[in-house]
Amino acid sequence: MSEPTLLQLQCFAALVAHGSFSAAASHLNRTHPTVHAALKSLEEQLGIVLLDRGGYRVALTAEGAAFHARVVLFLRQFDELRREAAQLAAGEEPELRVVVGDLCPLPETLGMLRRFFGENNGLNTGTRLNLMVEAISGPWERLADGDCDLIFHHLDKPDPQIEAIALFEVKLVPVAAPGFFAGQISDALTPDDMRPYLQCVIKDSSQRPSQANYYLIEGARTCSVADQLMKRELIVQGLAWGHLPIHLVHADLKAKRLLSLEGRHLRGATLQHYAARRRDVVHGPVAERLWSQLRKPSS
Repeated sequence: MSEPTLLQLQCFAALVAHGSFSAAASHLNRTHPTVHAALKSLEEQLGIVLLDRGGYRVALTAEGAAFHARVVLFLRQFDELRREAAQLAAGEEPELRVVVGDLCPLPETLGMLRRFFGENNGLNTGTRLNLMVEAISGPWERLADGDCDLIFHHLDKPDPQIEAIALFEVKLVPVAAPGFFAGQISDALTPDDMRPYLQCVIKDSSQRPSQANYYLIEGARTCSVADQLMKRELIVQGLAWGHLPIHLVHADLKAKRLLSLEGRHLRGATLQHYAARRRDVVHGPVAERLWSQLRKPSS
């Protein structure tokens, strides 16, 4: 048995979609006899009857309906493959891999991507956005290992191999739920005062965790969670205390669901966040256009 041709499968799908041989032929820019012959030869090659021709309009048989579902899937995948090949031939990457750090404010971060992919220089390329979320040193590990094209994260130390664009600042504040701390909350709170209390920290998503100490009080009992939203909920429920980004807890502080512990000795911090990429790799044209847009001051 000879293999079905792409034209035969396209004729079959067009016939089902448009309801008649003449409409299918018009859609495919083919003649009526060409479509009719393609369907007849397809049935002969497969050894099954795909079409019930006994009524006023051509209908699918049970076998034809089952085969049609697979044909539609195949043609969709073929179109995607053809688009990817065209992108590669044009020098455009099929995928843009972006890592978002755990402290990034999502409206601002995703807004930058939306502005890019919502314009002709982003969306119309067909390049897929592969968005990943990593914590602590996870974004830097992904970048160093070549697992992504770009990260949005804070920069712990200068690196000549890293090119960075300053984007926004993220302020972290130590917080606890009302009633969690037995003593009086004041500007004079010290790390020693908080040592007996359970401190919630974010688990580093890196396979090679950083040795940096992110506000961890030495000797304190700790619990670790995977993301900032879970950390916030745990602290709001009065199970622990910890540092959280102000954009995540602003409403909680205003509504007194959380209280700030920040003072002379128990400090918060402000971390500058960047878009960062490696200098020593070749970036595709879509990644280059995104980088150029990130360099422009936001209006």
